[in-house]
Amino acid sequence: MKVFHIEQIRRLDALTIEREPVSSIHLMERASRAFCQWFSRQFPNRNQKIFIFCGTGNNGGDGLAIARLLCKDFYDVSAHVLYLTPELSKDAAENLRNLRRVGGSVVGTEFREGETKLPNLPAGSILIDAILGSGLNKPVLGYWANFIEHLNAQPVTKVAVDIPSGMFADKPTTGVSILADWTFSFEFAKLGFLFPENQYRIGKWMCGSIGLNVQAVQGEPTANYILDEKMVKPLLRTRHRHDHKGTFGHALLVAGSYGKMGAAILASRACLRSGAGLVSIHSPKCGYEILQISVPEAMVSVDEHQYSVTHVHEDLVKYKAIGIGCGIGTNELAAQGLADVLQRTKCPVVLDADALNLLADHPDFFKLVPKDSILTPHVKEFERMFGTTANDFERNALQIKKAKELGIYLILKGANTAIACPDGHCFFNNNGNPGMATGGSGDVLTGILTGLLAQGYPPLEACQLGVYLHGMAGDLAMLDQQQEALLASDIIAQIGRAFKHLRPIE
Repeated sequence: MKVFHIEQIRRLDALTIEREPVSSIHLMERASRAFCQWFSRQFPNRNQKIFIFCGTGNNGGDGLAIARLLCKDFYDVSAHVLYLTPELSKDAAENLRNLRRVGGSVVGTEFREGETKLPNLPAGSILIDAILGSGLNKPVLGYWANFIEHLNAQPVTKVAVDIPSGMFADKPTTGVSILADWTFSFEFAKLGFLFPENQYRIGKWMCGSIGLNVQAVQGEPTANYILDEKMVKPLLRTRHRHDHKGTFGHALLVAGSYGKMGAAILASRACLRSGAGLVSIHSPKCGYEILQISVPEAMVSVDEHQYSVTHVHEDLVKYKAIGIGCGIGTNELAAQGLADVLQRTKCPVVLDADALNLLADHPDFFKLVPKDSILTPHVKEFERMFGTTANDFERNALQIKKAKELGIYLILKGANTAIACPDGHCFFNNNGNPGMATGGSGDVLTGILTGLLAQGYPPLEACQLGVYLHGMAGDLAMLDQQQEALLASDIIAQIGRAFKHLRPIE
């Protein structure tokens, strides 16, 4: 799924109107029908009172059309026009006339700036927000800001049409907005939906097609995409009868230190579950017995140091992929071990956890990182390496900039894990759940990515498939354990089911 900026969506609307051809009022009708089809599935109770607040622009026109359609579908609806401007847009005015013809009693109180009596809505009812659309270019202030805050305080379920009123689609929102419980977006997700700063504005969000011109959408360029099952499924490779463990590569994980051998166990188990043919773990001497017992399928090489990795004595050429950082610590001995691997390896590496903190402490190490390597920071690790930003939009821009500058794949972990690529593209993952916010979850991702690289997946495909499998395994684990009880090892246990979901056994 492409993610477009608002100017691009306007252009796609205009191209659809031109090429079909279809009038703007009929395109509005399509959008309103798409919303109502979703709404009737999500809220089937026709006895629930629905209040629709409509602005004077085209978002308000959508709301008035929705009021008419829901009325005809036997919902208990009242529509209220907020005169943010003296006149309604052409299409909004036509939809108001259509509503009055079909259900005149549905048109309720009108509101103009300065009126002191604000609406108080009965508990348990539904508020549909169609006040301001995605074309908003300045914060909502004064009377209408107070009006929106009053609506937010009502004991109702709030549903936004296309985007919550007051929220900016492509930049940080600096004023008030509707705090929606649900947002139904027309055709595409807005970039702002994907960042944590807006999670309480949009609630749960989904998209519905309004029939924009397919050729226009395909031809419109963008650097941002939502990573979904349709994109990931074709990446999964077929295994052949005469393949053997050598076919699927030898992966090395440099992981663990005194007190942190659990990270090495989790990463190596995930690496094996992701399909690597052979997995070796290099760890300090203190981890030898632990790893041999906990991960019998893996081979273990021990460092000369008792408690820290310092140097991998083997020739690294035999490894198809290397993952380093899980639980290695941040002391100077670990820094020595990281530099040793980066200087000697010829293949892209996966860097996570303590390896990232060591990069932050030793910026000169960045020049040692092989091109097309994969870095997997969470927000704090990202900030340690590259500095803080004022908001999520700036952080995403910095993430893309650093991926291009360093020639790496930079995976910023979170609710919509973002994969920034060396060519400037960015992919946002759409699965996973808050139960995965637990210690060791990142080690599991490192293992999956390293295992996929070992099998010969190119770095971009390894990132896309690995992030999606990780999120899907987390979602499957949640079904058994619930979010509060989910452990990183539960994610590993579901990797096989995640593969099966992407490619069912025939």
